Amino acid sequence: MIIKSANLDGVKIIDIEPHADERGYFARTWCIDEFAEAGLQPTFLQASISHNTAAGTLRGMHVQLEPHSESKLIRCLAGSAYDVLLDLRPTSSSFLAWQAFELTAENQRGLFVPPGIAHGFQTLSDATMLSYQIDQRYAPGHAAGVRWNDPVFGIEWPETQDRIMSEKDSTWPDFDPDRGLTAAR
Repeated sequence: MIIKSANLDGVKIIDIEPHADERGYFARTWCIDEFAEAGLQPTFLQASISHNTAAGTLRGMHVQLEPHSESKLIRCLAGSAYDVLLDLRPTSSSFLAWQAFELTAENQRGLFVPPGIAHGFQTLSDATMLSYQIDQRYAPGHAAGVRWNDPVFGIEWPETQDRIMSEKDSTWPDFDPDRGLTAAR
């Protein structure tokens, strides 16, 4: 694996190093020793997938609040997604900054997302599936989010005529940096 720092404090880009032959390839996607060498210490407790039927599906921006905030390792297994990370940690050097990545089944790029970073994505193709390894148990009472198009952040999303999203994701209130986040309503 090749582990590189992203622009957001604590976010890591995880690229595979495939060992290929006539059958295809084999590659490691996670290794406790290599993560430790990069200063990462997650102990993953859950694994989840998100299957999205149509291109233009937007999920996010989601984050878990203390004391259940979570680190996660995200990778695209099928299709492609425009993946966005948003730093909501008031003490971070990259507070309120965002960064986007194209995750595809072909590039097999992974993202390590530390606690306090909101995550969302928009699918770029039909039948897109993302995989998550998560270091905390899901705590619904600590789930929070911000609106995908909140002007405070200025996130640039791919244009689409057929954006599909949940009512909850489309109606988060405007973010107030002085007030911070509250759990989902």
